[in-house]
Amino acid sequence: MKGMDVRKIVVVVEDVEAARTALKWALHNLLRSGDFLTLLHVFSSSSNSSSMEKLRLLRLNGFQLALSFKDICNNSFFNTNVEIIVTKGDQEGGTIAALVREMGAFALVVGLHHQSFLYKLAMAHSNITSKFNCKVLAIKEPAARPARRTRAMPLPVDSSTSMDFSQIEIATLEVPDTPPPKVPYTICPNPYAVIWKWRKSRRKRTS
Repeated sequence: MKGMDVRKIVVVVEDVEAARTALKWALHNLLRSGDFLTLLHVFSSSSNSSSMEKLRLLRLNGFQLALSFKDICNNSFFNTNVEIIVTKGDQEGGTIAALVREMGAFALVVGLHHQSFLYKLAMAHSNITSKFNCKVLAIKEPAARPARRTRAMPLPVDSSTSMDFSQIEIATLEVPDTPPPKVPYTICPNPYAVIWKWRKSRRKRTS
């Protein structure tokens, strides 16, 4: 698109529903025509002496997971510019932060869950946005509610935490049952059916 800069948006790929929700939110609320989307998956190994076969398997599983995220992109927008990055790193967000800075990303989109690396990073650093040099959008799913007829829509909420990343909750807008419209009672369907009778008023004579 002429006159509009191409933005790089990074979505963290994790095997949790919150990450898939974050991707869908980014596709429908953040991504513009011509933007570049990076699906980033970072896997970690429990031991430094992990065999090459184990690392290859972890990388393959991560790539297959990222491909399933790419399918979500293709189902939503056919011509989305998508790249996949799968790499080994830590689970505290250091590797993700370094890659995001290197790419010069416009925004980082993360599915927020109780084991999210953003919490670990926020406890270790007072200003985590400086670690990424971009906007950080954490997408959180709402708590389970009783089944009702609802319509999903993104809704920003205020966060009581002191963390300096934008927290957006995918809430549900309750749609109440609409009763059938009331038919107004017609007093007189035919205006000519009313016969007006004018009567001269009598005035009492005063003596």
